[in-house]
Amino acid sequence: MIKNYFQIAWRNLIKNKVFSFINILGLTIGITVCAMIFLFIANQFSFDKFHSQGDRIYRVMRGFDNTKDRAPYLSAPYATALLTDYPDDIKKAVRVMPANGLFSFGNIAFNEKKLFIADDDFFELFSFPLIKGNPMTVLKNPTSVVLTEKTAKKYFGNENPIGKILQLDKTKQLTVTGIAKDLPVNSHLEFDLIIPLSNYINTEPFKAWQNNNLFTYILLDEHKDVGQLEKQFPDFMNRHMKAVSTNMGIHFDLALTPLKDVYLESHSTFDSAKHGDKKVIYIFLSIAILILIIACINFMNLSTIRAVDRSKEVGLRKVLGAQRLQLMGQFIGESILLTTISCILAMCLLQLLMPVYNQLLGYTLTVPWNSWPIYIFLIAIIIIVGLLAGSYPALYLSTFSPIQALKGKLRLGKGGTLFRHTLVVFQFSISILLIIGTLIISKQMKYVKELGLGYDDQQTVVIPIDNEELYNNLRTFKNKLSASSDIASVSFMSGEPGGFFDSHTFEVERKNGEKWKSRTEFTDFDYVSTLNLKIIAGRNFSAQYPTDSTSAVLVNRTATSMLGFTPEQAIGKWIKNTIRDQSPRKIIGVIDDFNFLSLKENMDALVIAPSDDLRVALIRLNTKDFPAALKTIKTAFGKVAPLYPFEYSFLDQKFDTLYKTDLRQQRILSLFSGLAIFIACLGLYGLASFTAAKRNKEIGIRKVLGASVSGVATLLSRDFIKPVLVALIIASPIAWLVMNKWLEDFAYRIQIQWWMFVLAGLVTIGIALITVSWQAIRAAVANPVKSLRDE
Repeated sequence: MIKNYFQIAWRNLIKNKVFSFINILGLTIGITVCAMIFLFIANQFSFDKFHSQGDRIYRVMRGFDNTKDRAPYLSAPYATALLTDYPDDIKKAVRVMPANGLFSFGNIAFNEKKLFIADDDFFELFSFPLIKGNPMTVLKNPTSVVLTEKTAKKYFGNENPIGKILQLDKTKQLTVTGIAKDLPVNSHLEFDLIIPLSNYINTEPFKAWQNNNLFTYILLDEHKDVGQLEKQFPDFMNRHMKAVSTNMGIHFDLALTPLKDVYLESHSTFDSAKHGDKKVIYIFLSIAILILIIACINFMNLSTIRAVDRSKEVGLRKVLGAQRLQLMGQFIGESILLTTISCILAMCLLQLLMPVYNQLLGYTLTVPWNSWPIYIFLIAIIIIVGLLAGSYPALYLSTFSPIQALKGKLRLGKGGTLFRHTLVVFQFSISILLIIGTLIISKQMKYVKELGLGYDDQQTVVIPIDNEELYNNLRTFKNKLSASSDIASVSFMSGEPGGFFDSHTFEVERKNGEKWKSRTEFTDFDYVSTLNLKIIAGRNFSAQYPTDSTSAVLVNRTATSMLGFTPEQAIGKWIKNTIRDQSPRKIIGVIDDFNFLSLKENMDALVIAPSDDLRVALIRLNTKDFPAALKTIKTAFGKVAPLYPFEYSFLDQKFDTLYKTDLRQQRILSLFSGLAIFIACLGLYGLASFTAAKRNKEIGIRKVLGASVSGVATLLSRDFIKPVLVALIIASPIAWLVMNKWLEDFAYRIQIQWWMFVLAGLVTIGIALITVSWQAIRAAVANPVKSLRDE
C-alpha cells in the first residue's frame, strides 16, 4: 500500500508538471532562505560555547552612577584585587589588552592590529587549542609570543616557527613559543598574536586605578553563586575606588557578564570585542518563517484547486474501502515527498549561493555537513512543512462524498474560493510588509547619508596615530605636510567625527559646585579650520595666545544650553576637568553643533581642549588629484615613521563603517523581499492558470457575444487584484508599527509617510498584474471555437 501511495504521488507530480514545478520551486526557494538564516542564527547563538570552562567564565564590567551603561575596560589592579579579596570565589583572573604593534622578521614587517597583551594563564582559562606549545607555560617568559596558524605562515611560510625571533617595534625581541589554531568565527575575542602582560605590569600606567584599558575575565568556583558575589562588589569598590569616585564625582560599580552572553550583550561604540545584535537575529528569523509560510500557502492553494481533478480517484478509493485517515496519510505523504525533493534541491542551491551570502553577511559561514544540527533542521523542515502544506488539502480531499465524486458533479464552492483568496491575501500581506520595510530602511539610510553633518567631510584623509614614531614626530609630520600646496589643513585629535568620544566630569562656574558631564575632544589649534566648523560666539584657539594650550577650551552650542547660558554668556566662564586639569580653563569660543557622534545618538555636549592625548590625524586636501596628494602624505609619513606601513582612510567613508549593520540589513531585506514576492507570484500564476482553464467555455461564450480581448483580460485580472488591495490594507498598519519601532534607534529619522504605502501597493499590484496578465491575455486571444466545440 505504501509503495502504491508513492507511485500515485510520483505519477501526479509528473502528470501536473506546471503545478509541480511551481510548488517545488516555491518550496525550494523558501527552504533555501530558511537554511541560510538557520546557519546565521546558529552561528550567532554559538559564540564562545566552545570553551570547556565557559559556564564559569565571566567578563567584569564597570558601571557608572547606577545606570544601565556598562564599560568593558578596567585598569590592571582590578584583577589582582579581586583575586586577593575573594580567593575562595574567584579561581583565576585574566587580563586582556587589545593593542597593535609593528612586528618584523628579516625584511618582512606588518603593523598588526589584532595583538593581545594578556596574562600568562590566558590559554589555561580559554580553550583556544595550541598546535604547538604548552598552554601552561607558553606565555610564562616575558619575551615570548604566540601566533595563530595564519600569522605564522605570513612570517615564516612553511618553516617551523618555534624558536624564531620576531621584533616588536624594532626594539624588543620576542621568541615564538606557541602556535594557536586559527580562531573560529564564533569567538568574540579575535587575535593574531599574543604577548605576555608581564612586560608592562610594573610600569606606572598599569599601577593606576583610573587607567582603564583592558578586559578582565574571571573564573568562578563551580559552587559559587554569581548573584551573591555581585552583592559584595559595592564594598569592594568602596575599599579600592572611594577616593577616585569622590574626586571625579562619579559612583562606580561592577557587574559580571557570562562569557556566553558577551557577544549579544548591549555594547558601547568603543568596545573593541566582536558583538552581534539580537534585533537582527529576530528580524532574520521572522523573515525565514514568513517566506516559508508563503511557500506553504502556494502548495495548499494549488493542491486545493486541483481537488476536482482528483475527486474520482478519492471516490474510487473510498468505494474500495479506504478510510479517511488513510486518504489523509496519502495526501500528507505526497506533501512530504514534494518537500523532500524541494529540500534536496534547496541544499544544492544553498551550496551554490554560499559565496554570495557570505559577501552579504560580511564574514564566512559554511554548511556544517559533519554535525547533527543541520540534519535535525532538514528533518524538521520536511516534517513541519510537509504537515503544514499538506494538512488542509488532505482534510479537504478526504471529505469528498464518493457518490458525488464518481458522478463528476463535485465543484469547488464559495467556501473554497474564499479560503484560497484568504491565503492569497495573507501571502501578499507578508510581501507588502517586506516591501514597505525595505523602502523605509532605504529611505532612512539615504536620509542619514545626506543629512547635513555640520562639518565638512569631503577630501579629508584620516590617519591613525597608532605608533610611537609618528606620535613623537607629529610636529615634523605636520610641518612637512603644511609645506605642500596639495594640503589645505592638518589637525591632530583624540577622535574623528563618528569615532570615540569619552565622557569626563567637570566643575563649572555658576553650577554651585555641582559636577557636570560632557563628551570631550582633545586636539590641537587647527581642529576648527580642518573640519570647517562654525564659531557662533567668541574666538578660535590661536597661536597669538600661548596660554590657550593650558587655559582655554571651546564648547558646542548644546553644552552652553545644558549649562544654562546663551553662547555669548558662556564666553569667559571657567570650566575644570576634574581628572586632567590642575587649574580651571576659560571658555573662549562656542562652535555650532555638529554631529560628532553617530546619528543614532542625540546631540550631546562637547568640550574641546588642547592636549597631547592624540590618536588621529585629519588632513584636508587642497586638490582633486588624490593620487598626488596621497603620495605627498605617504612621503611625509615615511620620513617620520619609516618602519611602519602607511595606512589611511577617507573621512566620508565613515558612514559605511558606522552604519554597516544597517546597510547590510537593507541589502539582505531587499533580497528576501524580492524572493517573497517572487514566491507569492508563483502561486498567483498557478491560480491564474487554473482559473483560465476552468473558465474556458465562459470566455468562449463572451467572445462569441462580442467581448474584446482587453475586456476578457481585465475580467480575469480583476479577481486577483482585489486580494492584493485587501493585503495592502492589512499590511500597512503592521508595517507602520514595526518600522516605527526600528526607526527609534535613530536620533535623526524620517517620518513614515502615506506615499510609501501607496508606492508599495502599486509595486505589488504591478507585479501581480504582470504575473496574471500572461494567462489572462492567452485565454482572451484563444479561438472560442476550440473551447465551445466539445461538451
